[in-house]
Amino acid sequence: MLPRAKKRLGQNFLVDETYARRIVGALAPRAGETVLEIGPGRGALTSPLVESGARVVAVEFDRGLVAPLRSRFAERENFTLVEADALEVEFCSVIEPDASARVVANLPYNISTAILQRLIERRRCVSEMVLMLQREVVARITAPPGSTERGYLTVIVEAYCEAEALFDVPPGAFRPVPKVWSTVARLRARAGGPEVGDERLLWRVVSAGFAQRRKTILNNLRAAPGDLRARVEAVGGAATLLEAAGIEPARRAETLALDEWVAVTRALEGPPSVRRVQD
Repeated sequence: MLPRAKKRLGQNFLVDETYARRIVGALAPRAGETVLEIGPGRGALTSPLVESGARVVAVEFDRGLVAPLRSRFAERENFTLVEADALEVEFCSVIEPDASARVVANLPYNISTAILQRLIERRRCVSEMVLMLQREVVARITAPPGSTERGYLTVIVEAYCEAEALFDVPPGAFRPVPKVWSTVARLRARAGGPEVGDERLLWRVVSAGFAQRRKTILNNLRAAPGDLRARVEAVGGAATLLEAAGIEPARRAETLALDEWVAVTRALEGPPSVRRVQD
């Protein structure tokens, strides 16, 4: 008997072999390279991955799925199963001795955003991701400036990855059948990061900017959390900060491109001499 999906884990197993092979085809694994699979489930993606000759390192949290996976791929030397929580495991460690890997995953809807952010944070060892996500999440991470879909996650992805939507997957390709469509997306890690002195400050500025989506960037920065608001006031206030960055204060956060968020952060950091003192 096949293991049943657990609602508390947000499981929807991919059962359509055509889509499974299409997803693996989008990654195009090469013999000998390391591929990290997150949440192998019943092995729909794992099987064609192993067949490719790639070294497959699969991370599975559900104990009920571990034994069937070990049994099914026991004789394959290019398969390693790691029983761990993808929200806690250190991805860069499990792929050793390789320093970098590509990732493929059918992510549970309820934790997909959290896992995506963890993967981006570990981009030093993750060069590319082919991920199946809820369609609205892919719409969000690929949203251009001006789109109402654009948000904090969009800017993070834009800063560190090149992202593209590849194809949709209908609910009927899963068991149990979800109520929403999925989309497969490709994310390739960019070299370097945003040109600011303090990336943590950048993400605090972006977070504050999106805090109240209906408000202007001016009003959101004026209402920023205490210590950030104090820093904004120290450079003359939100209006002065935006003027220095060349941003019209009446704009809303979703209209700003990454380079404009960078400009606001750099204006908040002050001239290079001030940044060096702060660093």
